[in-house]
Amino acid sequence: MRSVFIGFDPREADAFAVARHSLVRNASCDVAVRGLVLSDLRARGLYTRPTEYRDGKLWDVISGAPMSTEFACSRFLVPYLAGSGWALFTDADMLFRSDVEELFEQADPSKAVMVVKHDHRPDEGVKMDGQVQTRYARKNWSSVCLWNVDHPSNRGLTLELINGVPGRDLHRFCWLEGEHIGELEPSWNWLAGHSDPAIEPNIVHFTDGVPSMTGYEDTPYADEWRLELERWAA
Repeated sequence: MRSVFIGFDPREADAFAVARHSLVRNASCDVAVRGLVLSDLRARGLYTRPTEYRDGKLWDVISGAPMSTEFACSRFLVPYLAGSGWALFTDADMLFRSDVEELFEQADPSKAVMVVKHDHRPDEGVKMDGQVQTRYARKNWSSVCLWNVDHPSNRGLTLELINGVPGRDLHRFCWLEGEHIGELEPSWNWLAGHSDPAIEPNIVHFTDGVPSMTGYEDTPYADEWRLELERWAA
């Protein structure tokens, strides 16, 4: 059984539906797919980071910055939630076009986590749903993470660290040495509108906004995303 966690934000329920449905539909293996729901994680005492709303946006007090999604920092709880073995985390704004088993087959036991190592430096401004577009080290690396939960280096990813340091430090994997961050093929986190169009994506990441959002209706692979939403609804 493969363990998969997908970030959930009520504002992106359709995105979550597409990500989960496309993943399961293309999988040749048994998968246990769970959503990271912020209210649930708070109720369980796992997520204690102070947040507040400012000008209608969810604000992370420790980071001194807005959160584009409710799972911006809770994603780092995945190793704790999974408990052992390998576990996959993905953002909600994903479309799986290939078998997730092929991704798990790339797992390298010498690595603590495996990611697509983007050099993504978007212009600061706004992106999906009016959220602030920010730049930080290793941006988008953490949007698809194949976690080696049992790796000794991940012992440093404690609840205290997750709930106590700025989000930008978590997103750059501050508890890991660079040699313990493995690299996935770019096709497993293909950024729509940013990645090399010559690459055939296994996972399309609608990082600026999903096709149901105004202004992103014609994003590459938008038609496939809408078809998957229809499949889920049917």
